[in-house]
Amino acid sequence: MNATDRTPADLLGSALAADPGRPLVTFYDDATGERVELSVATFANWVAKTANLLQDELSAEPGDRVSLLLPAHWQTAVWLLACASVGAVADVSGDPAAADVVVSGPDSLEAARACSGARIALALKPLGGRFPQPPEGFADYAVEVPGQGDRFAPYAPVDPEAPALIAAGREFTGAEVVERARAEATDLGLTGPGSRILSGLPYDTWEGLHAGLYGPLATGGSVVLCRHLDRLGDGALDKRVESERVTVISR
Repeated sequence: MNATDRTPADLLGSALAADPGRPLVTFYDDATGERVELSVATFANWVAKTANLLQDELSAEPGDRVSLLLPAHWQTAVWLLACASVGAVADVSGDPAAADVVVSGPDSLEAARACSGARIALALKPLGGRFPQPPEGFADYAVEVPGQGDRFAPYAPVDPEAPALIAAGREFTGAEVVERARAEATDLGLTGPGSRILSGLPYDTWEGLHAGLYGPLATGGSVVLCRHLDRLGDGALDKRVESERVTVISR
């Protein structure tokens, strides 16, 4: 943990410098049986490609609002950090009609059409799979992102005091995200490097975002992010906790 980190993108940069090979996000979807594990380096590569897509292809600038109509998912975590890298405001479950860019999962495409700006659709399939046919009016993330650059540099420095995140209607600056993630980590049971939290919380509140991404990132820990955790029996959950070496559960 670097005391000079002021934005979520800074936190990722410090994690990459400290230990690029350690796990950062392990994702389960208990409706499909999917499991994906991303090291810090792999996650950071996805973030860089997505930030390049956002900045170069979608022409997003600092202060632009990006409506994320997405569940708790590893690709959502990538988009949150990509927005932070560009300086765009990640508006989780925010009104697409008020957004400059909308990023939608397959279940919210109709609502996403209210955005008059760029529209990106995520199939949320295992291994980052694409749609059989891109939804009309949308670019398919899985088609667009692979060709993007593996390194990212913002055209303008990201201001830590500028708005960076909107969750449940509350706005946070980048600095506030970092400060709050650090301040609340101990209460969550994240005590530092090696801490591993299993989160079944949705991403539409600060609590879910903190447990499912920002807290582990701010403390050198990692997250086992579980979608549709309610479909997993208690016995199977106990086995997952043991096999994934989970130290704390948030659900």
